[in-house]
Amino acid sequence: MNCTEPNTLLENMRAYHALGATRNLSFRKEYLQRLRTAVKTRTHEIEHALYEDLRKSPEEAYISEISTVLAEIDDQLRHLHKRARIRRVRTPLFMFPSRCRIIREPKGTVLIMAPWNYPFLLALNPLVGAIAAGNCVVLKPSRTSAATCELIKSLITDVFPPDYVSVFDGNHDETEALLEQRFDHIFFTGGASFGRTVMQRAAEHLTPVTLELGGKSPCIVDSAADIDLAARKIAWGKFLNAGQTCIAPDYLLVHRSTTTALVNKIGGYVNRFYGEDLRRSPAYPRIINDKAFSRLQDYINHDSTILYGGEYDASDRFIAPTILRPDSEQSPIMQEEIFGPILPLIEFDNVDEAVDFVNTREKPLALYYFGRRADGMHLLGRTSSGGACINDTIMHIANPSLPFGGVGKSGMGRYHGRYSFETFSNMRSTVISLQHADIPLRYPPYHKTFSLLKKLL
Repeated sequence: MNCTEPNTLLENMRAYHALGATRNLSFRKEYLQRLRTAVKTRTHEIEHALYEDLRKSPEEAYISEISTVLAEIDDQLRHLHKRARIRRVRTPLFMFPSRCRIIREPKGTVLIMAPWNYPFLLALNPLVGAIAAGNCVVLKPSRTSAATCELIKSLITDVFPPDYVSVFDGNHDETEALLEQRFDHIFFTGGASFGRTVMQRAAEHLTPVTLELGGKSPCIVDSAADIDLAARKIAWGKFLNAGQTCIAPDYLLVHRSTTTALVNKIGGYVNRFYGEDLRRSPAYPRIINDKAFSRLQDYINHDSTILYGGEYDASDRFIAPTILRPDSEQSPIMQEEIFGPILPLIEFDNVDEAVDFVNTREKPLALYYFGRRADGMHLLGRTSSGGACINDTIMHIANPSLPFGGVGKSGMGRYHGRYSFETFSNMRSTVISLQHADIPLRYPPYHKTFSLLKKLL
């Protein structure tokens, strides 16, 4: 599409949506099935694009992106009629003989903006929810992940008419122009800095927004934790996609008695997962670009003590899984989301110190706790985060029955499964009254019927 003409695109989409085809459930199911077929048919192309952008292995690409998109499509197809049906609700006696209903209608024309770190998953997953809810969609993938962006453009063009779903891949200025348009909903996944810009532009039209941001997600390892289990799941969750995951454990809060064993165990699992020579591992991804690499390199070289790893190679954008002890809680690595395979470690003697550490900072997108289940539930009751796992990492994003999203600075709004459908739907409250029946109690002068009306209200 021509990125310089967003106004024309939206006019065409609004006209298409007004025709009413996308409100038809059979129409929605047909295109969800077409999308599913296209994803399955082009799986190898998607895997290749993700390898080009992030050096993801085909296995990791399928597990962390492709399979999740397919599962989301299947979930929407399986439950579409139930989610879209008109819901009957109780009608108070004073409204008799009217009936009350909730009608789930599409919001209209929506904008979905995806990031580069999971470029296929985070573009297609919200798209599936928007299509299931009956909307027309402008999809903005990240140009940073260029190969996947081109693949998405080709796939969407093959599946959808351009007035139904179009891919917009404009540069920064063209994206700013796009945000000046009036949408019926904007769904943004990315950093908090540009998230503020999205929200400001949306506010000019009073457009509702879903912001899936990020932040510094803590991982607390208590004294009663199974250290081997914790190390295995932390190593997997942190170094998946070379740490370029919005819900990766961002830093460790570790009971002092477990530090040495935990670091050693994490190192052991890194070797088991990726081999002794990580540079030659086909399973270990790379950093997205030189700018991101330089930022992460500065973290390693700044005031800190390397406990494990620390190797890097700028020519290959390779950074080894690294655990370090920052010299200060005010160190740069403790101020911003890391988004790389570097894991700061801070020790505590009492879990109350860990709780205070978390609560004095912005609310995170995820929180992880390793220890006794009862202690974990107690800790969740004293903290706040978008999502959480006890004795696990990452997996709360894998269940389409769980709402995914942030809180506070880590985002607003929820999606996945039913929650995606609701995010992209308008819950239209409707009262249906009989054409030839009316009860006069509501009309003035009230003094004639007020005593009876008081009893009914």
